[in-house]
Amino acid sequence: MTTHLDPSELGTKSYWDAAYTAECDNFSTNPTDEGTIWFSDAGAEERMLAFLEDLADEGILYKEKVSDGESQQLATRFLDLGTGNGHLLFALRDDGWRGEMLGVDYSSQSVTLAATIRDAKDASYHDISFREWDILAAGDGSWAGSGFDVVLDKGTFDAICLSQDTDEHGRRICERYREKVEPLVKKGGRFLITSCNWTEEELKAWFGGGDFAFEDKVTYPSFTFGGQTGSSVVTLCFLRR
Repeated sequence: MTTHLDPSELGTKSYWDAAYTAECDNFSTNPTDEGTIWFSDAGAEERMLAFLEDLADEGILYKEKVSDGESQQLATRFLDLGTGNGHLLFALRDDGWRGEMLGVDYSSQSVTLAATIRDAKDASYHDISFREWDILAAGDGSWAGSGFDVVLDKGTFDAICLSQDTDEHGRRICERYREKVEPLVKKGGRFLITSCNWTEEELKAWFGGGDFAFEDKVTYPSFTFGGQTGSSVVTLCFLRR
């Protein structure tokens, strides 16, 4: 297993409660201020959307329900882990994805912010749902049923890795994350994760194996430093076998 990150306040619930309380206040006075879009400098959200668009073009994912008269394929269902202000789900809807969308976050203020932003938009966004839920501490997520077609993580694992909390076995809680995510992805579904704290090989070490198999990656501009070539942001797609 890869080495751990040093703990930081960004790994605490109190930090995110305070951050999203401030963003709720900002939005209430300025409805154009929807809060922080993580990894915006790297264009991560746009690249994730383009990656998903390619899967739709290949007939692997479906923006809308498809019926040929004898059978039908439902629109792709999305779960956003650590949804924050919900911006990634709103962007998916902007791009024409019409399936079920659910964003979860362990910060109640995040859920309040995301729902408030949703309710200020037109009716085409109002079926996007948000739920307060702690993936590492709040049970088995039976509400997920047989799982979602696509589970998204844009920086959530990064934040979890900055927590100093440990489980009943003395492990840092980030070590439980993969086993908690796997059942949320339906068999044959995909887990799309974006990180700025881990390299491609490190993410493969964290998530490869078990039910997940590495499938593909999103391409970012690379840089070379000290003879090593890499990117400041990594997005990988894992298939649940």
